[in-house]
Amino acid sequence: MFSAKSDSETSLAASSSSPSRSSKRTFYYVQSPSRDDSSTSIIQPSPMDSPTHDSSSLGRHSRNSSASRFSGFRSSSSGRKNGRKWRKSNEQECKVILEEGSSYDEMVDATCIRRCQALLAVFTLVVLFIFFCFIVWGASRPYKAQISVQTFELHNFYVGEGSDFSGVSTKVVTLNGTLRIRIYNPAPVFGVHVSSTPINLFFYQLPVATGQLKEYYQLKKSQETESVVIEGRRVPLYGAGASLEATERGGKIPVKLRFEVQSRGDVVGKLVRIWHTKRISCTFVIDVASNKPIPFNKSSCRYS
Repeated sequence: MFSAKSDSETSLAASSSSPSRSSKRTFYYVQSPSRDDSSTSIIQPSPMDSPTHDSSSLGRHSRNSSASRFSGFRSSSSGRKNGRKWRKSNEQECKVILEEGSSYDEMVDATCIRRCQALLAVFTLVVLFIFFCFIVWGASRPYKAQISVQTFELHNFYVGEGSDFSGVSTKVVTLNGTLRIRIYNPAPVFGVHVSSTPINLFFYQLPVATGQLKEYYQLKKSQETESVVIEGRRVPLYGAGASLEATERGGKIPVKLRFEVQSRGDVVGKLVRIWHTKRISCTFVIDVASNKPIPFNKSSCRYS
């Protein structure tokens, strides 16, 4: 039965069995501008529109493209995740560095502030201490040692022949006596160191005897009477020898004392000290025939 079919039926069946393939074929007609409008050219369809393009190749192509797109999406998403992680780690490291830098700056600032505060405190203490020392010094200045010459007692007096240091013959005098000086320290909070320059006994302008008060320490609010030996041995008199020789057997000799008494008070150790100097000049008459102490009154001595 099947072999009895004619060729026309076979061709009809083939044409009816593939209506979709023939329907998908598309023809494009392009009109040339340089020729007649009736002339047309037929362009063959593209390979993609060709019915020979297998559906399986299309399926594989679509699967490959989808797989590549998926893999690209996966790689891009993983790259984004890695980029985010890297950015996060960098941000954390930057934050740590910034925190360390800020903490170091804060430590440096705190150290500088502490040093400045310490220097300011030391400077303030020094200024206050200097101000306190000035106050103490000013308050201690009025407390001067009060000095008064009490008596002079002659022990020995002799005038005779002799010579000076160069061997020239002249009259010489030898005498010794004791000078008593009263010293009072009125300071209520500190003691004083008391000393003197050489105490010279003059006959007119000629020094005939000398002595010195040794340095000592006197307590606060105290009074002391110091004895100083005034002595002269074989002092050349030159032209003044004649007048002294006449008074050797009995008579009066006008003499004069000159010296300075120095006092130093250590108010605050060696940091605050006060110095006072008093110049003393006393005029009196020595009675050679008497050994009694010669008192000094206010008119006999001058203090400055």
